[in-house]
Amino acid sequence: MPEAAPPPLPLLAAASSPAAAPLQRARRRQQQHRRGWRRPRGLLAWGALVAFFFVMNWWMFSRLQDPAARPHFRLRRHPPRADAAARNSSSLSTLEEVAGAAKGKGPHRVMLTRLLALAAHALAEAETRPEPNDLWEEPINATMWRPCSDQRDWEASEGTNGYIMISANGGINQQRVAICNAVTISRLLNATLVIPKFLYSNVWLDKSQFGDIYQEDYFINYLKSDIRIVKDLPLELQSLDLEVIGSIVNDTDVMKEAKPSLYVKKILPILLRNRVVHFIGFGNRLSFDPIPSDLQRLRCRCNFHALRFVPKIQEIGALLVERLHGHRSHLSPLKDNLLGQFAVKSAPSTNKSDASKYLAVHLRFEIDMVAYSLCYFGGGKDEEDELEAYRQIHFPVLTELKKTTKLPSAAFLRSEGKCPLAPEEAVLMLAAIGFKRSTNIYIAGAEIYGGRHRMAAISRLYPALLTKETLLSPSELEPFRNFSSQLAALDFIACAAADAFAMTDPGSQFSSLVQGYRMYYGGGNLPTIRPNKRRLASILVKNGTIEWQEFQTRRKTCQ
Repeated sequence: MPEAAPPPLPLLAAASSPAAAPLQRARRRQQQHRRGWRRPRGLLAWGALVAFFFVMNWWMFSRLQDPAARPHFRLRRHPPRADAAARNSSSLSTLEEVAGAAKGKGPHRVMLTRLLALAAHALAEAETRPEPNDLWEEPINATMWRPCSDQRDWEASEGTNGYIMISANGGINQQRVAICNAVTISRLLNATLVIPKFLYSNVWLDKSQFGDIYQEDYFINYLKSDIRIVKDLPLELQSLDLEVIGSIVNDTDVMKEAKPSLYVKKILPILLRNRVVHFIGFGNRLSFDPIPSDLQRLRCRCNFHALRFVPKIQEIGALLVERLHGHRSHLSPLKDNLLGQFAVKSAPSTNKSDASKYLAVHLRFEIDMVAYSLCYFGGGKDEEDELEAYRQIHFPVLTELKKTTKLPSAAFLRSEGKCPLAPEEAVLMLAAIGFKRSTNIYIAGAEIYGGRHRMAAISRLYPALLTKETLLSPSELEPFRNFSSQLAALDFIACAAADAFAMTDPGSQFSSLVQGYRMYYGGGNLPTIRPNKRRLASILVKNGTIEWQEFQTRRKTCQ
């Protein structure tokens, strides 16, 4: 009977014997050598997988462009119908201009290219899905607000203490705030208001006066139960040298958001002594809170009721809204206030396919805003030099302040939400909220800083972009050329009447005034999207790692 095979234990014992030690060490070194090679190979494989993911992600990003689009900021002259937009949603091609701008082919590079790629992919997938149920609804409960500023519980002021003149600076929005404050101060001081004048601005370059934008007679008559208003100073006062007699009051004489008591204490004695006071500037020179409710109501009455655009602006504004809504027309207090007799110019459409919703977006990204913000938007030294040159011309006080004072860094300003949203940041917000790629988007505002390079992201992700220049013919726009305030009035009308309005800068007076109109006249049915820029900045800083689903979830905390 053959012997049984020896058990493994004696073999192990033999291997650990002194004679076998060199063989054991050699085998161990060989195993370690092999393991050493396995690790780099595993790391290389993992790195290749990650690189493949980013290459594919870039490739998908580069394939998401409308092939019919021209390689610049493309706007459609007429809003596309929803069915046509749905058919075209699958014909997505590249955002090569966005990628090119990000690589520095132009001085205005686009930020956040990775998140933009994810957004483009998400929009392509979501085009066939239903929209979120609350997409076109007011994010907050605005139905509790009820218009009441047209109510009066006082007698008209006789204006016997003298005359108040104002010369308002800034654009149409700053001027509007100044007018409402002047009306309120006139009532407070029992003074007669002279129709306001507008200062010429080297930024806005518009010579328009009150009567070029607002109906003077309507303004005077509507507020006659509150204050007395005249078009000119009496002849005996026109010859006075107001500076010599001390009747000129500028922004340095009255602090921002001053309380009514300051005007009674400081301005009323000048008024009683000289019979006239002329405010130069004056924009944001009256507090909002605390202030007596009757004075606050008067300020709102001026804004929401007394200031009506001239027929020239109302007529073209009505055309703009009709075309934006696909010729869908309906009466509303808002349109009656903004458009007057032209609000009922066209009959309601009976074809529902002609009706279309539109989102209005105010991109507050003009060069003056960008330069004044002291923020950085990815354009490198070219951008920094360009903005600094603009500051030296238009904001010399800020330029001098930079020489003597340590100002916050651009990174700190962004983290604190102090920077205006660039177009690429705005489009990420819209995509995360759930607006489909086929959504008709009206872009309000002046020329965007960076032009087509900066607009590449939003125009490729949302090709149905519209402006007053694409919706109105050259002949319809001709009366408004070279009048930036009158053009801004058309933007105001389009934004106020939109099915949804997205502001990119909650501190902008234009956006605040539009939001107020929508809340006052909308009855909770005119939603406004208000970004929390500080929270949004904390999310966007994770551009290199955050995934789209997480970005969508966290975006909800930014409103």
